[in-house]
Amino acid sequence: MDVTTGFFYFFSAVLLFAAFRVVTARNPVHAVLYLMLAFSQAAAVWMLLKAEFLAITLVLVYLGAVMVLFLFVVMMLDIRIEGDRWGFWQNFPLAVLIGGVLAVEMWAILSGGFGSVTLSPAAAAGQIENTRELGKLLYTEYLYPLEIAAVILLVAIIAAIALTLRQRKDSKAVDASVQVRVKARDRLAVVQVAATREAPAPAPAVEEKQA
Repeated sequence: MDVTTGFFYFFSAVLLFAAFRVVTARNPVHAVLYLMLAFSQAAAVWMLLKAEFLAITLVLVYLGAVMVLFLFVVMMLDIRIEGDRWGFWQNFPLAVLIGGVLAVEMWAILSGGFGSVTLSPAAAAGQIENTRELGKLLYTEYLYPLEIAAVILLVAIIAAIALTLRQRKDSKAVDASVQVRVKARDRLAVVQVAATREAPAPAPAVEEKQA
């Protein structure tokens, strides 16, 4: 076994462990961190397969933007999932069924190979890098799907920000504009209260007895 194969098995093992911990972690923040570890290992595997564009896209887009946004939202929402753990095993059969269908579909696609993929003569001859060839395809033939994906990400960002701006009962924040507009008469009110009874008369002075 050469060095490349050893690194492939190592990255794959860490990837499987991180993916398993994403599902089983009790803390949502820990689950997001394990997902970031899984993405980094997948990027390393793609580098071994000489898919540099996919690897750098995974690192820059997912690890550098999307996962940071996920972590920010999870920490801001302060999710409490202790009471929702009972639904994990209740939905486990459905999750296994969906996972099995996805595994069968991936096996059907990968077993057929990629013989239908055609490259330009320059790319096939190695004169143009695959990153440049993918960029030309994205901004020519696949321009509309790229714009649709950008709009979907924008909607997701707006939704995440809207969730963090919800009203919380335990928040002690004060609107600064209300503090600025307040006046002195709004803070202190002098009320004149009538006396309920007369003040007692002063006691008579007692003369000191002369010795």
